[in-house]
Amino acid sequence: MLRLTELKLPLDHPPAALRAAILQRLQLTDDALAGFSIFKRSHDARKKHALLLVYTVDLEVRNEAALLQKFRNDRHLTPAPDMAYRFAGHAQEPLVERPIVVGFGPCGIFAALVLAQMGFKPIVLERGKAVRERTHDTWGLWRKHVLNPESNVQFGEGGAGTFSDGKLYSQIKDPRYLGRKVLTEFVKAGAPEEILYVSKPHIGTFRLVGMVEAMRHEIEALGGEIRFEQRVTDVLIEDGADGTKRIVGVVLASGEILKSRHAVLALGHSARDTFEMLHARGVTMEAKPFSIGVRIEHPQSLIDKARLGPNAGNPLLGAADYKLVHHARNGRAVYSFCMCPGGTVVAATSEPGCVVTNGMSQYSRNERNANAGIVVGITPEDFPGDGPLAGIELQRELEARAFELGGGNYDAPGQLVGDFLEGRPSTRLGSVEPSYKPGVHLTDLATALPDYAIEAIREALPAFDQQIKGFAMKDAVLTGVETRTSSPVRITRGDDFQSANVKGLYPAGEGAGYAGGILSAGVDGIKVAEAVARDMLGLQAAESGARSGPGCDY
Repeated sequence: MLRLTELKLPLDHPPAALRAAILQRLQLTDDALAGFSIFKRSHDARKKHALLLVYTVDLEVRNEAALLQKFRNDRHLTPAPDMAYRFAGHAQEPLVERPIVVGFGPCGIFAALVLAQMGFKPIVLERGKAVRERTHDTWGLWRKHVLNPESNVQFGEGGAGTFSDGKLYSQIKDPRYLGRKVLTEFVKAGAPEEILYVSKPHIGTFRLVGMVEAMRHEIEALGGEIRFEQRVTDVLIEDGADGTKRIVGVVLASGEILKSRHAVLALGHSARDTFEMLHARGVTMEAKPFSIGVRIEHPQSLIDKARLGPNAGNPLLGAADYKLVHHARNGRAVYSFCMCPGGTVVAATSEPGCVVTNGMSQYSRNERNANAGIVVGITPEDFPGDGPLAGIELQRELEARAFELGGGNYDAPGQLVGDFLEGRPSTRLGSVEPSYKPGVHLTDLATALPDYAIEAIREALPAFDQQIKGFAMKDAVLTGVETRTSSPVRITRGDDFQSANVKGLYPAGEGAGYAGGILSAGVDGIKVAEAVARDMLGLQAAESGARSGPGCDY
């Protein structure tokens, strides 16, 4: 198999043109090309009036060695890398124990799935509900101002990623192609096959619901167990003879105790009570940087025109996105976060008396508005107080303030961009209708965030307007607050993926501070599952040897 990169064709090319372009580029006859598949498709938008699609294709040809020799100086033709996933090992019956996975978001799903595929029959503990019940509870907040603290955008099957744009791209280094394993499993669960090759794949909320269910069913079919509405309230830790600490089980809110020497902490970034419990138990953790800000909404047509020019509306390109950054004079970095083309702003709180915003899109991305977080990076030096949980304290302060500014009923505080830049409260909407449900209460956002953040965002919006004409349009709507950009905590771990001071405890994913989105969380879940498997296989071999030694009767 060979890989050919940088093959460019016009946006409106017919399907047969791709094969013809391969033949022409490599000077092949038609019968010499046994087959090909698209590995990646992106677009080059530098010339909006002559936009090109850029392909990477994998080829089967009759004489690979000869073709490689012929094009030996062409860096765009190389052997295709081996991207097959290989398991770390397979459990042997009888199992010494069953690993526990706490949390069933993207990280927990892939940790449990890979453990199940290796034969370890994991027990998954999810504090929220199954995805369809959870969706009903989430609509209760969006439609009726009623929050269920245990079943919402943050908690429940699928995690926070279920109610998102379903983006499946990341900036992580992935030398083992674990991201490909994530995408392949998603396709097997019902995602469109195009996520394997488009440059910025996404799925959308409605499709994610069915996929999450399908992956759950596979885990169960392989012997895994998924237990919903099972909140972990404590961890059982024992001191070893050598002075090391080791987890030996977890305690549920019901009082039930589950014993295991291997527990994956696939917590979401909003599992604040669990962070507090782990801190009280002495598990090593630290405060980490995250970002705070607001959501901004524009007409999607404005973004399409600015980004795609005359190609706006082409179905191959879909709704346009953007990625912006500005370094403000006060030293703060302001950037767009979790941009959702053709999407909606959603209520994402998990605690009473708080307002949190996030963005969501369906696969079609055909809603009237584009939205994105406009956020400011902060560090532990900005947090009130000291200690690893100080970032949580800041989040709660800002979210409670947003609840107050929004009217105290889970409406979000909002302001028009023109009024925000001029420093006056908004009293009525303009041409942009906000999408946030339950509703938006117009006010002045100047007190919704620290002064340094307001100052930096006010400077950034006109700067972004230089890159996307109309970005600072007066009628664009700002909605506050965006505080759950990433976890404010990192549960430290070693090279073996185990807690820095508690053996058998595996912090993983976004909540533990090791991922930043669906794809990276899934990849981290796979890595941690492999680490668990290696340790369990070592224990299994040791115990098997002890049972089969001289004088053992079993």
